[in-house]
Amino acid sequence: MVVTGRAAVAVLLGAVAVAWRPSIGTALLWTLGVVALVGVDLALAPSPRGLALARSGPAVVRLGEFVTTDLVVTNPGPRAVRGVIRDAWQPSAGAEGDRHDLRLGPGERRRLSTRLRPTRRGDRRADLVTVRLHGPMGLAARQRSFPVPGTVRVLHPFHSRRHLPSKLSRLRQIDGRSAVRRRGQGTEFDSLRDYVEGDDVRSIDWRATARRGSVVVRTWQPEQHRRIVIVIDTSRTSAGRVGDVPRLDAAMDATLLLTALAGHAHDRVDVIAGDQRVRVRVVGSSDRTNPLAEVVSALAPVDPAIVEADWSALAAAVVSRHHQRSLVVLLTPLEPAAIEEGLLPVIPALVARHRVVLASVADPAVGALLTRHETTADVYAAAAAERTVALRGRVAAALERMGVDVIDAEADELPARLADHYLWLKSEGLL
Repeated sequence: MVVTGRAAVAVLLGAVAVAWRPSIGTALLWTLGVVALVGVDLALAPSPRGLALARSGPAVVRLGEFVTTDLVVTNPGPRAVRGVIRDAWQPSAGAEGDRHDLRLGPGERRRLSTRLRPTRRGDRRADLVTVRLHGPMGLAARQRSFPVPGTVRVLHPFHSRRHLPSKLSRLRQIDGRSAVRRRGQGTEFDSLRDYVEGDDVRSIDWRATARRGSVVVRTWQPEQHRRIVIVIDTSRTSAGRVGDVPRLDAAMDATLLLTALAGHAHDRVDVIAGDQRVRVRVVGSSDRTNPLAEVVSALAPVDPAIVEADWSALAAAVVSRHHQRSLVVLLTPLEPAAIEEGLLPVIPALVARHRVVLASVADPAVGALLTRHETTADVYAAAAAERTVALRGRVAAALERMGVDVIDAEADELPARLADHYLWLKSEGLL
C-alpha cells in the first residue's frame, strides 16, 4: 500500500473545516473521512499482479556507448490501469530515465524504454521492476516489485583498434600482397606461375616445367596457421591502476589488437586468462578467419582477483595443450617480487618449447617522479622511483638472458608495440 500526495492534501484541507468549526471532533471526523476514502480507493485500485512483464533489447554494448533496453508491459485484465513503473538496474549500468508513467487500457500492451550507459565492463544485471497502480481517486496505490531478469554484457572499448589499419598494411607487405614473394626462412609454398625475366632461377620447378612445356617458377608466402597463445594475468598485480584504467584492461586492449591482427594473418590464436586457476580459455581454430568477437565476449566479465598468480598452473595449461612450437605472449606486470617468485621458475619449461614474449604495462607516474627535485619530498620520491626502475630493469634483463623478449611500455603504447613485435617475428620467420 502507498499513500499518495493527494491524501496529504486532503488532510490539509481539513484545516478549513476546523477554522469554520474549531473543535477536536471536527478534526477527528475529517481525518476519519479521509482515511475511509483512502481505504475505498485502495480497495478499488487494480492489483499489480495482473500485469504481464517481459524484457527485450540488445544484450551487448561496448563500454562508453549507449544501449536501450525495453520492458514490455501487458494488461490482460478487463480494467484500465494507471500508475508508475520503475525499471531498476544496478548502479554501474548507468540507467537513465528508469521511471515511466503507465496508462493501459484493457488488453493493451506498451513498450517502455530505459537508456543505459554502463560505467564498468562486464555483465550488468537488471534489478527488480516496481509497479505502482493508483486507485480511481488517486489517494492510494498498490505497489509490488517483480524480478524480470535482464543482462547486458559490456564489452571492452578496444581503443587500440585505431592502430589496426596501419598494422594490416604492414601485414600485407609481409604476406607479399604488395611485394614480390620469394623463398626464405619462415615461408611456405604458395603457387606456380610462368617464369619472367629477373626471377631467381633457384625457384624454377623443373617437374612442372617438363609437364607444361614452359618454364614455371614457385612462389612463396610467409607461413600461416601458426599458433599464438596469449596468457593474461588476472591476479592482484593486474588490479593496480595505471592512469585511468586498471592494468588488466590495458592488457586486454593489447590482446584484442594482437588477436585481430593474427586473425587476418590466418594464424590461430588461443587466449588464456587466469590467476590461481584458468578462468577463461578461448581456443582458436583454422576455420575461423577472425576470433576477435569470441575473445571480446569471453574477456568482458573477467575482473582481477586479489590472489597471487599460480604460474605453474598457467604454464601447465599452455604446455599441456600446445605441443608444437608457438608464440606465447605473457601479459603480466613486470613486478620484481611477483616475477622472481612465481614466473622465473617456470620460464625454462616454456622457452624450451615456445617463443616467449612478456608484455608489461609501465606506469608513467614513475617516470614523472624521476624529473622532480624541487623539494626534499620530491628528491626522496625520485630516489624511490629510480630504485623501482632499476629493479624492473634487473628483472627484464634476467628474463632476456633466459630467452624471453620483454616489452615494457605505457598503456597507450603497449598494444602497438606488441603488434609491431609480432609483425617483426613474422617477417623474420621466427614464429
